[in-house]
Amino acid sequence: MTGGGLQQGAASSIGMAMQNLVTVFGGSGFIGAQAVRQLAKAGWRIRVAVRNPGAAYAMRLHGDVGQIDIVQANVRNEASLRRALSGATAAVNLVAVAYETGRQGFQALHVMGAKNVATAARAEGVSRLVQMSALGADAASASKYARTKADGEAAAREIYPDAVVLRPSVVFGQEDDFFNRFAAMARFSPALPLPGGGHTRFQPVFVGDVADAVALAAEGGAKPGTVYELGYMAARGKLCLGYSNDPSPYADRVRRMTVVTQQDRRLVDASGLTVENFGLSDNLMMVHALDLHGCALVTPKQEATDIWHDLTAFEECLRLAANHR
Repeated sequence: MTGGGLQQGAASSIGMAMQNLVTVFGGSGFIGAQAVRQLAKAGWRIRVAVRNPGAAYAMRLHGDVGQIDIVQANVRNEASLRRALSGATAAVNLVAVAYETGRQGFQALHVMGAKNVATAARAEGVSRLVQMSALGADAASASKYARTKADGEAAAREIYPDAVVLRPSVVFGQEDDFFNRFAAMARFSPALPLPGGGHTRFQPVFVGDVADAVALAAEGGAKPGTVYELGYMAARGKLCLGYSNDPSPYADRVRRMTVVTQQDRRLVDASGLTVENFGLSDNLMMVHALDLHGCALVTPKQEATDIWHDLTAFEECLRLAANHR
């Protein structure tokens, strides 16, 4: 093995038409590294396309000798994208940033980057495209991050109508930048900030599960043209149960915490975000996910006296789980 180049005896996959070759853009990141590992286990030849190959050569250790190739590519540069996609069967675009710095802006990477990858993939005859987005992607969102994620989906699907879009929630794992950040703060701070004043709810998803979804979509195991929201065990075929101690409609519950007004035939909160108003006890995504698996959201007939400590609905979920076969 040479000090900084390709393995001796292993030719670069650039320009070679190969069976089961997938190009993963942003493949050296937190999610990308796990996705590449899963694709390698599935027997794919993998081309990891990154801006700085010198910092990503350890990725070759995720597969067998010669199975993983590291190449340079920039989502702003068409020629580099086409070289990275030459001969590939599938393409996975994981390029994203959590915050903007210099030229690494949301519009440039989330929208134009997605469009450029899709355009180059189509030009190179790539059969399948997997576009990584984010839970909450919404073209009408007050958040620039969420807007550009939605615009990126649209840009990719305009070129690949059958592209599979994955929308993960907050992703956790050994090297995540969310829970580990709070853990680091807890080592030195006597108190921790509460997102949204403690009212914000998250649906964390394990990075390994997201990687499984990426690999499955690249292999053609996902329904073409589908958007998959990743944040529930339902995505892995597991039993899903849920409960709420408050049977009130979701919109009414939001009204207790913030000002809700009506604009353009929709409800919005004080931050300008749309509030679901379907008359359900929880958000539509959760209720629908549970319904799909035959276990409706468990709620009491009337609001519990102490919604934070009452265990009636929770115990009903346990009974349902115990009786599940």
